[in-house]
Amino acid sequence: MAVGLQVVGLVLGVVSWCLQSSCTSSQVWKVRSQVESLTSSQWQFEGLWMSCAATSLGSLQCSRFKTVLGLPAHLQACRALMILSMLVSLASIIVSVLGLKCIKIGRTSEPTKDQIALSGGIMFILSGVFTLTAVSWYAARVINDFYDPLYGGVRFELGTGLYLGWAASCLAVLGGSMLCCSLLDFSYNYSTTSRGHSIYRAAPASDSGSTKAYV
Repeated sequence: MAVGLQVVGLVLGVVSWCLQSSCTSSQVWKVRSQVESLTSSQWQFEGLWMSCAATSLGSLQCSRFKTVLGLPAHLQACRALMILSMLVSLASIIVSVLGLKCIKIGRTSEPTKDQIALSGGIMFILSGVFTLTAVSWYAARVINDFYDPLYGGVRFELGTGLYLGWAASCLAVLGGSMLCCSLLDFSYNYSTTSRGHSIYRAAPASDSGSTKAYV
């Protein structure tokens, strides 16, 4: 049971890392609202790294953000959080592989492998929290600007990149939780097994009950 939880948790973690990579490189974090668009044949969307414009004829033009210091603070923070989450997730994949019970590396003891697997699970959860913070912060700014009556800029709506980030964060937290729960499951099975194999031995007879000699 514990091995199955570890394998499934690792698979979910790998999938979450792939989604995090797709989310970070996606250019569709926000899409220009069609409510105020003059024509429905033109689309404008932005990501963490560039802004793009597309037409119904198939033409696509993208321009990278030329400055870093001139970007909004929340955009810079989201960049840092997504890069950090990808690095932590990649490190957690390596650590979790080393902690799998079905993989034998050297003479690593079972308690040591349990601690390694637990560390990998905690790192997966931390990576999911970073991703969730980044996409939720970005989405909150988009929604706030959309409903703000005093906002004079272009109004955007939520893009598919944010949904990829939410899915990645959920899978990362779920996979890390399964890795942590596999350790609890093993500890419970070990304790019940050790109790079931208890050996009871009869106490040796005392000398007080031996035959007394009379003179």
